[in-house]
Amino acid sequence: MGCRCGIVGLPNVGKSTLFNALTNTMNAEAADFPFCTIEPNVGIVSIPDERLQKIADISCSAEVKPSRMKFVDIAGLVKGASRGDGLGNKFLGNIREVDTIVHVVRCFQNDDITHVSGEISPLSDIDTIETELMLADLDSAERQLANLQKARNPDPDKDTRIALLEKALVLLRDGRMLRSVIGADEDGYGIWKSLQFLTAKPVMFVCNVSDEDASDGNDFVKQVSGLASERGNRCITISAQIECEIANIPDISERKEFLYSLGLSQSGLDLMISESFSLLNLITYFTSGPKETRSWVIPKGFCAAQAAGVIHSDFERGFIRAETISYDNFISYHGEVRAKENGKMRLEGKDYIVQDGDVMHFRFSV
Repeated sequence: MGCRCGIVGLPNVGKSTLFNALTNTMNAEAADFPFCTIEPNVGIVSIPDERLQKIADISCSAEVKPSRMKFVDIAGLVKGASRGDGLGNKFLGNIREVDTIVHVVRCFQNDDITHVSGEISPLSDIDTIETELMLADLDSAERQLANLQKARNPDPDKDTRIALLEKALVLLRDGRMLRSVIGADEDGYGIWKSLQFLTAKPVMFVCNVSDEDASDGNDFVKQVSGLASERGNRCITISAQIECEIANIPDISERKEFLYSLGLSQSGLDLMISESFSLLNLITYFTSGPKETRSWVIPKGFCAAQAAGVIHSDFERGFIRAETISYDNFISYHGEVRAKENGKMRLEGKDYIVQDGDVMHFRFSV
């Protein structure tokens, strides 16, 4: 399944630099002026999971195929974007297409890199972006409600849509985001998601700092993390410049040594990918054999038949059972054969709720 994250923020906060490091390319032009990114750059990256290689080694797999995540580098928003300023309408449209928002916030001082407002103020920057997103949502809600009220075509969900739009308008007019209006496990969530509100998308703040602040942060980071904590948002600290340097070191052991020398335990980008994955409430299951070991991404709460359908629709349609071994048991018993001999392989039906780390083999008939 697709995992699409949009990297947003004001111009010159380090979005394209971060994107370059993330995708290990220099395809996104990083320049010291607004709107250097006109079309959203899309990078597909592997989701780091150390379990995958361990399973593959035990299975002696010829190929290892990790799950992927898409990151979209969206050009910098500016004040007035909701009115179309700074190509705002186009950029806001790009944000509507992503599953989650990675909000990059400038938390470094550098006189050589212009700030659009003339001063470094992370909380003010966040407010600017969020205000534009709320204004865009307000306009969208008003238009959708007006069109729905005039529509003559029968719509069984019309009353639900109207109720959700009216609730959204109350919150937006009060200056509030829409992320907590309705949860994924509540009735009407599918309808709510179809309304495509920007402020309903999950968000993670990424504090972009200078090299020297990469390990311990700074006062700017404290401001952003404090705000994130109050709201229940995720917040991580990254030096985009350091991440670019790491991306240019091909040897993994040398990368680790470089990180260690900076007082860092892992790449900031690995952390960002993992946090984005978690933010979307996703889990991973594995399939493994001599031909290949592969990780598959599914929403938490998927049943076995739905998980099988991620591989191929025939697997779900003709589902019989799922031969399932937990990751810990797969490792402890060194693979499928010994796990089965010791009673650690379970035969699960289509309604079994898949657990993170399950190693599965599906039986089906079409």
